[in-house]
Amino acid sequence: MPTTYENMKSLSVLILLFLFTSPAFSQTSGKIIRGVVKDSQNETVPGASISLLRSTDSTLAVGEITNGNGKFELNNLPNNTYFLRVTSVGNNTYESIKLTIDDLHPIIELPVVILTPSKTMLKEVVVVAKRPVVEQEIDKTIVNVDAMIGSAGSNTLEVLEKTPGVTVDINGDISLNGKSGVLVLIDGRPTYMSGQDLASYLKSLPGGSLDKIELMTNPPAKYDAAGTSIINIRLKRNRIQGFTGDVSTSYNQGVKGRSNNAVSLNFNHKKINLFGGLGYNKDANYSDDRYNRTFFNENSSVHSSVRLENKSSYTSHGFTGRIGMDYAVSPKSTYGFVLNIQNQPRQERLDYSSLNFNSSSVLDSVGNGKTLGDFNWRNVGANVNFQHKFNTAGRELTADINYLNYHTDGNQNLTQYMRTADGRISNRNDFFYDLPSDISIYSAKADYTHPFKDKAALEAGFKTSLVNTDNNSQYFEVVNNAYLPDYGKSNHFIYRENINAVYINSRKEWRRIAAQLGFRLENTIANGHQLGNTEVKETSFDKNYTRLFPSAFVRYKLDTVGSNTLTISIARRINRPNYQSLNPFLFYRDNYSYTAGNPLLKPQYHLQYELKYQYKNSFGIAFQFNQFTDVIFQTTQAIDNIFITSPNNVARGRIIALAANLTQPLTKWWTLNANATFSNMQLNGMAYSEKLNPGINQARMNLINQLKFNKGWNGEITGFFVTKDLNGQRITNPRYRINTAVQKKILNDKGSVRLIVEDIFHSWIQNDRTVSLKQAEAFHTNVTDTRRIGMAFTYRFGKETFARKRRHTDNGADSEKGRVD
Repeated sequence: MPTTYENMKSLSVLILLFLFTSPAFSQTSGKIIRGVVKDSQNETVPGASISLLRSTDSTLAVGEITNGNGKFELNNLPNNTYFLRVTSVGNNTYESIKLTIDDLHPIIELPVVILTPSKTMLKEVVVVAKRPVVEQEIDKTIVNVDAMIGSAGSNTLEVLEKTPGVTVDINGDISLNGKSGVLVLIDGRPTYMSGQDLASYLKSLPGGSLDKIELMTNPPAKYDAAGTSIINIRLKRNRIQGFTGDVSTSYNQGVKGRSNNAVSLNFNHKKINLFGGLGYNKDANYSDDRYNRTFFNENSSVHSSVRLENKSSYTSHGFTGRIGMDYAVSPKSTYGFVLNIQNQPRQERLDYSSLNFNSSSVLDSVGNGKTLGDFNWRNVGANVNFQHKFNTAGRELTADINYLNYHTDGNQNLTQYMRTADGRISNRNDFFYDLPSDISIYSAKADYTHPFKDKAALEAGFKTSLVNTDNNSQYFEVVNNAYLPDYGKSNHFIYRENINAVYINSRKEWRRIAAQLGFRLENTIANGHQLGNTEVKETSFDKNYTRLFPSAFVRYKLDTVGSNTLTISIARRINRPNYQSLNPFLFYRDNYSYTAGNPLLKPQYHLQYELKYQYKNSFGIAFQFNQFTDVIFQTTQAIDNIFITSPNNVARGRIIALAANLTQPLTKWWTLNANATFSNMQLNGMAYSEKLNPGINQARMNLINQLKFNKGWNGEITGFFVTKDLNGQRITNPRYRINTAVQKKILNDKGSVRLIVEDIFHSWIQNDRTVSLKQAEAFHTNVTDTRRIGMAFTYRFGKETFARKRRHTDNGADSEKGRVD
């Protein structure tokens, strides 16, 4: 019986044949007017409105919008005399001469339509239209951050938490539509981090520095195959000539105070475009965790139990700087660079206490302790890029070279006590961790796009990346203020990884059908080396594997104007283990909780099928079927009365989901954006010696209510609700949160003042239990500083003229950034 993957390969071959060997579909029936729209800088204009009007009475015959390459095509036209009208924000309206379609002139190829900038746009920055919160495109969902009133008072991680379909758990792990292992990109470049490291990085980016967030459940072959899906965070970068900028500042207060501040600047003059930004983020939070753990004998009788209470808090200050330049050496060629610098000192404190009971529930002993952490995290990133346009039809070559370095200097001081039931100290231990970490990443890539006639195109490219990680964790016992090395618990782990990839992607559009097929081939060469010492034996491992990742989609317009579309897509993807997950170092949290890595982890593979219906930008519904093999989850085993958590390949899994989105004006002043996902998740495997086969039905709903009042007042009420959630061995109870914000436009609508209230009812509290534990059960409650009130101020300034030279923003760092945890 053929496997699913073999079936997919067969389907991919059929689609490829369909693309290139079906001349019957390559002919567009009827009579046609086609052309391309550009601005005064010879740049194509996507999204321009095309209206074909009858010359006799100026009534509308047909309408269209230019595609991403500024092209349009009007089909099935009856014989008549027309004229063309083209409109685009910031440009003067264009009207053509009379155009006659008849049997002698069935096809009219128009010369390039050149739009001139309007005088009103030459004066200053004026927001003439508000972008919707959510926009739907063929291969992605776009969330416009500025349209979310509460974004200016939040950091980037908090903005993600409010994004439809996105969930962030207490460990900082990000999921999209219920699927974890998401690849997070910044301007098309990966962060090379995940988990708590990624969460800390995103917290240091003020929400005011964001432009939009792109959600891709089925990315094309151009993107790295890593991750179950992709979240691409776009930073503000003006595409307008002149000097422009914006500033945002905010302060919010819960139990802890926080501040997010950002300024973005752009100067574009003739051949040179300079852009940059500065950000400062003050972050602080607390976390109260309560654990109830019970241990059993083999006959299921109670052996002992532990009640743990951990109270942790942290403060951090994040500084970010970004500068870049594009230089157009000719109308066809542009060189550019981007430099990012980030520094984030962070102080942590954990106080814990434990009550230990015997089999008769009698208090046996008491434990308490504290951990003080001091970390300084520095990040430097550099990108050099090149773009060459061979012609105006979209044939182009882009190339990028990238360097990233993450360096952390950190240490922890730990003190723990054990007392008898009557309060006498029976044991005291003092420890010191020295935790330096260094990650260097080098990558290069090139992408070539070649359009053909009749809306066909071929893309191809390659990428290579090299990652070096060095973690030298040294463990000391402190005795009478003397630091004594404990070589048995110390660990020096070095990991190197080289990924080489090539891809080819083809697409073709007919009158109602559009199809895309891509193949990406990736080779991974990895080496892990745990250096030995006087007590630990030196070990190492090598991995070398090559995999093919096909992706395909077919879209069908159910009507002539494309208001109703049906899309089917298939993709195969991979989740490689995070770099730190391969490190076998045993990390201490409290007397009863440890974490460790696993050098034997294998990659996780994911196959997704999706059938989606979309009506304009208003409503969409998608059916998804996902299959997972070698699922990577954090698993827990109980050894004596200690919980040790480490990542493992535990199971096969599947997710069947129905996802829907709705954007609907309910009244003139009230617009609703709703996103809902209903899914069934199932695992089938082993967690150590225990069966791991939980299943769960789940619903997630995200609502954004936008309210428009008079005299520049706007409001926003957002809500998120999730039923029971499944993540490996952890099942989380339902929870919800409600946020609200109000905004007043000031300073001729260029500025705004916002009042923001987060988690009004402080309902975002996590209660979970751990399943498939051998002779143990565990329950956990987590409360953090999610309820708070804040103020934010934003302001746009500067003068604009017309569109800037270059639109290229992505570069070659596409996946490794998501794996630095």
